[in-house]
Amino acid sequence: MLQDYYYWMFLISFCMTMLYAAKWHKHFDIHIALVFVLVPITNLGFVFQGAATDVDSYIIGTKIGYIGGCYLEFCLLMSILNLCHFRVRKLWKACGFLLCSLMYLVVLTIGYLPVFYRNTEMRTYQGKTVFIKEYGPLHSVFWAMISLLFAVSIGVIIYSWFRRTQVSRVILILVFIPEFIALFAYFPGRMFVKEVDLLPVSYVIAQIMYLLIVQRINLYDISDTVIDSMVQSGETGFVSFDLKLNYLGSNGTAKRILPELSGLTVDRPISNERVLRETLLTYLNAFRQDESNNLFYYRKKLRPHELLSGAPGAVSKGYEGRPVSRDNTAAEEAGEDNERIYVVSVHDLFIGKKKKGYQFFLADDTKNQKYISLIHHYNSDLEAEVRKKTDNLNEMHNRLILGMATMVESRDNSTGGHIRRTSEGVRILIGEMKAKGDVRLTDTFCANLIKAAPMHDLGKIAVDDAVLRKPGRFTAEEFEKMKTHAAEGARIVHEILKETDDSDFRVLAENVAHFHHERWDGTGYPEGLKENEIPLEARIMAVADVYDALVSKRVYKEKMSYEKADGIIMGGMGTQFDPGLKEYYESARPKLEAYYDALPDVQ
Repeated sequence: MLQDYYYWMFLISFCMTMLYAAKWHKHFDIHIALVFVLVPITNLGFVFQGAATDVDSYIIGTKIGYIGGCYLEFCLLMSILNLCHFRVRKLWKACGFLLCSLMYLVVLTIGYLPVFYRNTEMRTYQGKTVFIKEYGPLHSVFWAMISLLFAVSIGVIIYSWFRRTQVSRVILILVFIPEFIALFAYFPGRMFVKEVDLLPVSYVIAQIMYLLIVQRINLYDISDTVIDSMVQSGETGFVSFDLKLNYLGSNGTAKRILPELSGLTVDRPISNERVLRETLLTYLNAFRQDESNNLFYYRKKLRPHELLSGAPGAVSKGYEGRPVSRDNTAAEEAGEDNERIYVVSVHDLFIGKKKKGYQFFLADDTKNQKYISLIHHYNSDLEAEVRKKTDNLNEMHNRLILGMATMVESRDNSTGGHIRRTSEGVRILIGEMKAKGDVRLTDTFCANLIKAAPMHDLGKIAVDDAVLRKPGRFTAEEFEKMKTHAAEGARIVHEILKETDDSDFRVLAENVAHFHHERWDGTGYPEGLKENEIPLEARIMAVADVYDALVSKRVYKEKMSYEKADGIIMGGMGTQFDPGLKEYYESARPKLEAYYDALPDVQ
């Protein structure tokens, strides 16, 4: 019966590990994965102990079981610290792992040296085999280590419950349950239950709780899986090469556009493949000679069975394909219904700030090219179509900007929707300014400011995750790193818009990104501008940005009441904010509150 208990605990723990493997995602904490690896190994040691018929077999099972005893609670502590958003230095992790390893080396002396177990004997009572252990001096050190790990784990949970509002209460409960049960199994459980060891069942309960935890993590980190899906099955193809022009990889869309990619070997050059040599390699060589020459068109003719699919890019081997220049030739040749024109853009591939290779983006541009072809053949009767297509292109451009801003925002610790809300806040403020008529704002200025508002925090893409996602208050050094996002944002906006014909929008968007953290009294950053030295668009953006930060819920704070937020904004007029905006903010306040009241995500 005793053996059956250990056997079932091992079997259940193994099944729990398989379930975890099925749910595993790359952003899961490594220590959680170690828990699921260690538990079945530890429970297997209990199986060997229960089945032992001699002292040597029992000692082997004991040594296997102590793998969990030495490492499991440490892994649980590390996972709790991570889930509660505590940053642990690598040195402390290394020291903890070293201590556990030294303790396990002591465990391995069982049967050889009387330091952990003085002696182990096998006796028979009433037909049952019983193993008697006499603990050595270092076994007390083991108990001290386990007690310390338990104390720290429970202390972290209690502290987070009362002091860290950004930590999920559900997760805190889920990590507390296995800690409490394991603590009972280690200490009072051994006094009350002598027939069996309760540790195997406590380990299984820990696995169950952590399965529930990773399910919650999937809910909280859904953005990672969405991005993965977009990369693998979106409408844009991606192909990457290193600096030596060796193939690094591509997504499924790129392989549908250029089936030859499926036959490539990673880390091998593409020069041996004719179609790729005449297309991607040609584009890449042109780009390396002149980085401004980064846009190309690729034309391919589809076979009849491919036309029936009707899916852009749904092509296979056997097509005719050739590169097309980036001038009017693409438009002139886009008139046939059995062909596709793909726009191919080439960019440097960066890892951090270091250039590591090149990346291609491929997208079906057939419809755009057909419109261009119409423009070349007709005049006045196509003006409406031209305007419509221009609007579509502008919308695509705006969505690209909004998409980039959203991706940057997804790295931050904000609640979400900040760029959308601040854009609306800007719209409301300039609406009041235009209504009063005291400040003459052109329609172009207002439209450009509303369109530029989502770009104000693009510079955060260059801020390290350790700083950007920190839940607590920044240190002086961390704040200096965060402050770089303003100047970096202006640089990124400049690079994005440097080819645009709309220089007014480009300058305005750069000013919004660069100066929205400047203060009226000159104590802001990054340039320390004061008063009217700060562009008007940045002064307006600052009010909308701070107002949203105050009345919106963040992972590190609750939302602030409108009255309190209003007090802070009004108190900052003349110091942080342009006092000339005071009357417009006051008249805009009811509309701002009505807008935020209508948003379910900030209720």
